[in-house]
Amino acid sequence: MKPIIAAATGDETIAWRAGKAVRAAAFLAEVRHVADGLPQGRHVLNLCADRYRFAVALCAAIVAGKVSLLPPNHSPELIERLRELYDDIYVISDNDAVQTGLLVSPYPQHLPTETAGDAVAEVPLIDDDQVVAHVFTSGSTGLPTAHPKRWAALVFNVQSEGMRLGLAAGSATTLVGTVPPQHMYGFESTVMLALQNRLTFNGGNPFYPADIVAALDAIPGERILVTTPFHLRMLLAEDLPLPAVKLLLSATAPLSVDLAREAERRFAAPLLEIYGCTEAGQLATRRPTEGEIWETFRGVTLAERRGNDTAAGWYARGGHVENPTRLSDVLALESPTRFRLLGRDADMVNVAGKRTSLAYLNHLLCSIPGVVDGAFYNPDEGTREAARLTAFVVSRSLTARDIRAQLRRKTDAVFLPRPLYLVDALPRAATGKLPQAALAELARRCSAARAG
Repeated sequence: MKPIIAAATGDETIAWRAGKAVRAAAFLAEVRHVADGLPQGRHVLNLCADRYRFAVALCAAIVAGKVSLLPPNHSPELIERLRELYDDIYVISDNDAVQTGLLVSPYPQHLPTETAGDAVAEVPLIDDDQVVAHVFTSGSTGLPTAHPKRWAALVFNVQSEGMRLGLAAGSATTLVGTVPPQHMYGFESTVMLALQNRLTFNGGNPFYPADIVAALDAIPGERILVTTPFHLRMLLAEDLPLPAVKLLLSATAPLSVDLAREAERRFAAPLLEIYGCTEAGQLATRRPTEGEIWETFRGVTLAERRGNDTAAGWYARGGHVENPTRLSDVLALESPTRFRLLGRDADMVNVAGKRTSLAYLNHLLCSIPGVVDGAFYNPDEGTREAARLTAFVVSRSLTARDIRAQLRRKTDAVFLPRPLYLVDALPRAATGKLPQAALAELARRCSAARAG
C-alpha cells in the first residue's frame, strides 16, 4: 500500500493555482469530494483542461477504484473506439463545451471548505497492484492498444525520476509544464512527479511563449520548466526576458544540441532530456550538451534479443518495468544501463540502398538558420524502402532552393526531399508531436494546391 500523495503534513503546499498556494489538506478534501460524486462506471476519460483539476480528478478516480484512460488524442474516431472497448466509459471535465458523445460528469463547482491542521493520517492508501490508468499506443492497424499502469510501478517510476533529477523530497520546487497532463509525459512529469516527491506543481497549462514566461514569473522559489523541443523553439525565438530556473526538462521528440545549448544559456540552467515510451514509461535521461549517452533509471536494464521465442529488438526490464518490454527504437548499447539512441524503428528509411532516420533528417532540417520549423515525411508509410521523401518547412526568409542547398551540404543527395513544401505552420499536436495522419493530409493538400 502506498499513499495517494507523499506530503508529510497537511500544511505543505502541493500546488500553485491562480496565484495562490493550495495546501495538501485542501487538495485531499477536494479529492474526496470529487470521488464521492463520480458515476458508477469504472473507466474515466479525464478531460480537465486545468492541470490542478486534472490532478484532483485523477486522484479521485484512483481513490474510488476507477481506471483513468489516457489516449494519445481525443479525435472523434478514437473516442468512438474507446466507447467500443469500454461500455461504461464516461468523461469528467471542467469545460461545458466538451463534446464527445459520452456521458459527462462535470467537475463540481461547489467545493468543500478548506480544512485546517495536519491531514497525514487521512491520506488514502492505494493497493500496490491496483490498475490506476490505461495508456494507449497505436498499433499497425491504427487502433489504440491499452497498456495498464499499476500503482506501485507508477510510483516507483516517478520517484526514480525525482532521484535522477536530483530533486530533494519536500523542497520548495515547482514544476511548470507546457505539455498537457493527459499526455503520458505530462501525466508523469508534471503531476505524478510532484505528488510522489513532495514537490509543487503549477495548476495552469501555458502554451504560448508570453504565457510560459508569465507562469514562471508568478511562482516563488525554485522552478523547473517541463517542456518539449517544439515549445522551447517557440520560446527562444521570441525576444522575451527569460527567468532563471533550476532545471529544464524536455521530452516527446529528439532535441538538437544547438537548441539545448541555447536553452541552457538563456535560462541559466541545465537541460535534461527524458527517454521513454508508452509501454514502459520513462526509462532514461541524458544532458545533450554533455554527450549523446543515455543512462537508465534505477533498476532498469536493456538488452537486445535476436528472435527465436520473442520478436527481435531491444528490450527494457527491471525497476518499474514489470515485464520485459520491446522498445520501438534502434539502440546502440554501451552497457545494460547506457546507450545511444539511433532513431525510432519506424523512422528508419532506406533510399537507394542508403539508410538513415527521419528524426536525424528533421534535426538537420531544423538546424538550418532561417528555418522556424520543419519535418520530413515518408509518403511510402509502412515501408522501409522510400521511393522519395517529402519535407515541409516553415520559414520567413528562405526559398525551397535555399533549403535544398543547405541540406545538400549536410546529407547525401538521395535524402533530399522531392517535393519540399513551404507552409505557414505544421499540424503539431499540443505536445509538439506531428501525427502521421496529419502529415499525410498536409501532403495531400500541398500536392493538390501545386497541381491546381
